[in-house]
Amino acid sequence: MIKNIYSFILKRYVVITPLLLVLIVAQREEYSQLTTSGTFGSAIRLAIPIMLAGLGGLFSEKTGVVNIGLEGMMIMGTWFGAWGGFTYGAWQGVFIGMLGGALFGFIHAIATVSFQVDHIVSGVAINILAAGVARFLNVISFEDIAYASSTASPRITGEIGKMTVPFLAGGPINDEETFNLFGNIENLDIFLISDFAGFILGFLSNISYLTIFALAIVPFSLFILWHTPIGLQMRSVGEYPTGSESLGVNVYLMKYIGVTISGALSGLAGAYLVIGGTGIYLEGQTGGRGFIGLASMLFGNYKPFGILMGSGLFGFADALQLRSPQAVHGLLIVISIFLFVLVLKTLFEKKYTQSLISLLFSGAFLIWFLNSTTIPNQFVYFTPHITTLIVLSFANQRIKLPEKIGVPYKKGELT
Repeated sequence: MIKNIYSFILKRYVVITPLLLVLIVAQREEYSQLTTSGTFGSAIRLAIPIMLAGLGGLFSEKTGVVNIGLEGMMIMGTWFGAWGGFTYGAWQGVFIGMLGGALFGFIHAIATVSFQVDHIVSGVAINILAAGVARFLNVISFEDIAYASSTASPRITGEIGKMTVPFLAGGPINDEETFNLFGNIENLDIFLISDFAGFILGFLSNISYLTIFALAIVPFSLFILWHTPIGLQMRSVGEYPTGSESLGVNVYLMKYIGVTISGALSGLAGAYLVIGGTGIYLEGQTGGRGFIGLASMLFGNYKPFGILMGSGLFGFADALQLRSPQAVHGLLIVISIFLFVLVLKTLFEKKYTQSLISLLFSGAFLIWFLNSTTIPNQFVYFTPHITTLIVLSFANQRIKLPEKIGVPYKKGELT
């Protein structure tokens, strides 16, 4: 009985623990930026491209195709989104960016499904090819246009548009500002209540319509994959393709659809970086977000809302290092206790080597926190990536991979 209770606590509340620790640490003035509406708002905007890439990986890998080419498909989304936005307008650029990513998703499908190329090799090739293609297209497309270069596009035309919800977040009605309910609650500075109000306010204020569109894809993905016949077929070819084929499912077609959708969502992630962010294409602006999207997919255990939570965590780490490098110092104690919880988990599972390693790192972060007031800029910039490593080390034991992921399939196989 005690063992079952202990297991329940570890499985259900171990992710909540660091969130509560963040709230407690944020009560100190120097770490107050940890839970402000500005930080949460930035976290949402920074999490969206990671979330979209993670959802792209979900559609591909549910059909059994490993897709580490998400980064390359994002790169194509940034360039095609910028080109489409400059040529036709912002919203047109969004969908052209999706088409650019879908094109490279289709190429990945041809290589892995039709020609049986190793999925990892094909994904690496996609990443390398995309960087070169984007540079080439940028040079020939914007050669004689002012303010463009071989590594940057001109600024896109038009805007997506933003909104702030009236009364709840103080949004205007007929150009007159309304009452800001959650803003006033946040300003009361009441533990937990004001922090929660800041979290809600970050969602409701100055939010792009493109962000709303992207967030709507999360429940839509859940509906498509788990509540429609085509979703069932896509998942079945990732689990048991021979059985699916015996029931009349076109295995190749389902894999092509999954990988192409994966590319389209990654392209949307890239277009978001341009159209919802900088307003121009810049070489290297994806910054490895495609790989972090894969990490969010693993953290979310191949579930859309899990991916949303994982990408939110990485977006929060990214937002924090941009808005308040000083507040990142407060995360040291959070990481230390987080790793100590991992020690308890691994001890319970009788994984003594992992437990010892986690304990050593937990102690190291605690000593660092107690003997410093700031942290080096290099560590600040590395915050999203170290968050990725820690979270994956914590979540890797509960990941349920599709049964036949990465396994080549030939039509007509009996085994």
